Amino acid sequence: MGTRGDEKRQTDTGVRVTLDIWHPDCWTLEVTEETDGGLLGHGVHTIDGQATGRFTAYGESQGVVDDLIAAIDASRLTDSVWETDAHGGTPDLAEGNATRGIVVEYDIENSINDALVSRGFIPDEPVRMYDGREYWTVLVHEDRGTVHERLEEVREAKGADINVELITAPSSGTGIFNTDDLSERQREVFELAQSHGYYTWPRETSAGDLATELDISKATLLEHLRKAEAKLLGQ
Repeated sequence: MGTRGDEKRQTDTGVRVTLDIWHPDCWTLEVTEETDGGLLGHGVHTIDGQATGRFTAYGESQGVVDDLIAAIDASRLTDSVWETDAHGGTPDLAEGNATRGIVVEYDIENSINDALVSRGFIPDEPVRMYDGREYWTVLVHEDRGTVHERLEEVREAKGADINVELITAPSSGTGIFNTDDLSERQREVFELAQSHGYYTWPRETSAGDLATELDISKATLLEHLRKAEAKLLGQ
């Protein structure tokens, strides 16, 4: 268990949190669920409730990207979409062989952005959207307990499903941790997750796949990871 000094240092520096999110009436989730393409979100500007967001649309081919943009244009939840350039803002972060920069206008009420940012969750990377989910990496100047309290507020306010995938010190990212304090099972699960790319972006494996490999339930695997992460963070 961490000391009071550990908690104080964590509060002073904040934490880096990775989140897996679903929420209702979100056009990014609907279009990435119904097509094979994905999106990177690079920021949102809001005036009088109208959001204008810049995105990179990506896919395995130009045809996939065409289908994705057509789905965005046809969505009942968007007002307009237009292309900005041929490759998008950060093509190196996107999977696939084709990328395209786009700008989309939509109602900010259908976004989870303000609910997170207003509670101190500051995006540290472009937001990734694929397979009907959003993946956020954020910085928060709070301790772990307050992070969970504020996420519960977001869940209630937006009717959202939010999974906390990892909490680390801001500078640690997905680097190497000292696993000496872990139980044998916790170390086994954590090191398997690391070696299979569970903590990479985009994620290279799922909790379900890891659980199948270890012949345990997904809930048990996630509990082992949660306890391992808490020990590694000195909590």
